[in-house]
Amino acid sequence: MTSVFPTVADVIDAEVRLRGWLVETPVLESEAINERVGARVLFKAECLQHTGSFKIRGALNRLLQLGADERSAGVVAFSSGNHAQAVALAARWLHVPATIVMPADAPAVKLERTRELGAEVVLYDREREDREAIAAKIAERSGAALVPPFDHPDIIAGQGTLALELARTARERRLRVDAFYAPCSGGGLVSGCALALKAEWPSCAVYAVEPRGFEDLAASLAAGERRTVAPGGTTLCDGLRAPTPGAITFAIARRTLAGALAVDDAQIREAMAVAARHLKLVVEPSGAAALAAVLAEAPPIGSCVAVILSGGNVDADLLADVLRNNGTQ
Repeated sequence: MTSVFPTVADVIDAEVRLRGWLVETPVLESEAINERVGARVLFKAECLQHTGSFKIRGALNRLLQLGADERSAGVVAFSSGNHAQAVALAARWLHVPATIVMPADAPAVKLERTRELGAEVVLYDREREDREAIAAKIAERSGAALVPPFDHPDIIAGQGTLALELARTARERRLRVDAFYAPCSGGGLVSGCALALKAEWPSCAVYAVEPRGFEDLAASLAAGERRTVAPGGTTLCDGLRAPTPGAITFAIARRTLAGALAVDDAQIREAMAVAARHLKLVVEPSGAAALAAVLAEAPPIGSCVAVILSGGNVDADLLADVLRNNGTQ
């Protein structure tokens, strides 16, 4: 990669680099959901990926490009959970020491799994401490390479590989994707996918989906510059709480996205229940955001839309509560 801004060529290179390491996750459909939405909906089930989310794509793409000396010094990352697990697994595969800075209130299942994969976990208070500053100090002290969750060209290119898989499946089914919806925190997933999708279908409308109260990308797109959301908001989507979009991801989003949508916790809960009932998938709140937006959209954009179910790492108590209390149509 010769530029800080990744291109579709970098996404294609990443797919070649990652071949053999990852699960090519299925693209699922549901007649019941299609009927409700009024369009054909393709679901890219990244909740079935290694570590239960798409994050392994970017993390492994970054680690595979580190030199031998860099790998021996280890890596350090910061994450609410899914990127943490991805970095931990990629580091385990490549025999690289890993330290992950995680919020003390991260879901227990994500904390436990990150430790099980062999990473050292450093906890912080997300309301009072700066995770990036903590990670930077660790990296400076140890010489470890930083593996950020979204704002790095290798991460963005790696995440975009799922869109290449989606496009290939759509072509095999003789479909054209008119609109694409992806959950958004810092923007690595949606920006990487936009690069691939716009090369395949220039008219495809790409949407980022954010939790209500955390619409930093929507505010940034409206202002034409990066904006930060005010602290103090709450959401079930622990993985979608970045306060501002990345510099690289926002630059890509400005020229490729059709917009950013917001969903609330009630819509998230309904989407989780819909995925369980009609797709037979366990989807975490952050992973259900894009489906929530599509269920709320009326009318749909085009005759065929694609949705990323980005993760399935949800605490059992929350999942049971959602399934017990949310009826589905």
